[in-house]
Amino acid sequence: MPEQNYTQDDYERDFLKDKKIQLAALNAALDIRKFEIELYWKRASYFWTFIGATLAGYLAVQAISDRVSKQELSIVLSCLGVVFSVAWVLVNRGSKHWQENWEKHVDLLENAITGPLYKVVLTRNDPQKISEHFSHLITGPSNFSVSKINQIISLFVTALWLCLLVKSLPTFDCTLPVNPFYSILIILSVISILLFFWLGRSYAGGFWHKGSYRTTKINNKNT
Repeated sequence: MPEQNYTQDDYERDFLKDKKIQLAALNAALDIRKFEIELYWKRASYFWTFIGATLAGYLAVQAISDRVSKQELSIVLSCLGVVFSVAWVLVNRGSKHWQENWEKHVDLLENAITGPLYKVVLTRNDPQKISEHFSHLITGPSNFSVSKINQIISLFVTALWLCLLVKSLPTFDCTLPVNPFYSILIILSVISILLFFWLGRSYAGGFWHKGSYRTTKINNKNT
């Protein structure tokens, strides 16, 4: 069943007609938004730890004197780095999607409860003197998005791992047979990444639950 459209009128009917519902919805949206932000950085720490360990392993492998073992381990670790880096990019985007979902709910719900507190952004006065401009340039606040910068870093790390993978692969020579081990590794990596895009999206359709009721009682007869 296709996803149904949800209009402003629908939203007002479901959440804004009753003040109790509106207040409860606003508090829930604020709590879940805070929870999503916490999860965002926990997920980032998880990927940083794993990718950092993989990169440390890759650098350690470069000291191996055996050329074949060095190349094989470098390709294994590069494929691992590519897959986890792409997963990190997509997890960042998914986390940002749900964080913004709850932020939009707060935008719509807050006016009658707290006023436009979340939507009104207060900033410093614009610097006037040269010294103020210099101070603002060095230590002043700016409206950079921390999560967007993290997404850009994850893209950079993905590109870095792709470069390391290309560097680790042997020089292509059409007269030599294709190495099946390298081919399988790269194919599995590509399949994993494609599955991220194909099956890794949140389900947007409707849910129809199948239920069952289990009955039980004590048997009073002696056995």
